[in-house]
Amino acid sequence: MSLDELRQQAMRIHDLYDQLNLQERGRVWTREEFMLGFVGDVGDLAKLVMAAEGAREVPGGRAALEHELADCLWSVLILAHRYDVDMEAAFHRTMAELDTAINARLPDSEEPRG
Repeated sequence: MSLDELRQQAMRIHDLYDQLNLQERGRVWTREEFMLGFVGDVGDLAKLVMAAEGAREVPGGRAALEHELADCLWSVLILAHRYDVDMEAAFHRTMAELDTAINARLPDSEEPRG
């Protein structure tokens, strides 16, 4: 699935959440509330990673880990939409910057990089 297809699916769920929140609370989530939801998901993900590494007990196992990773990706896609960020362009630009910065710090080698 392409990033655009993921974004479209994320927006469909976003719109459903907006409908549900309007029905149940009379308003939709703000950008700040989406960010707070994301922070909560990252916290849940951290616990599941610790469990996967044997550092703690958390129910759900691999399925819960996959679910939280997907939740976090959804949140990133929604935050990018809410802040009008082209994630594909931002990702490519950031990876190019990181590639340059990391390669500048590595010793020269005959192996091609990037």
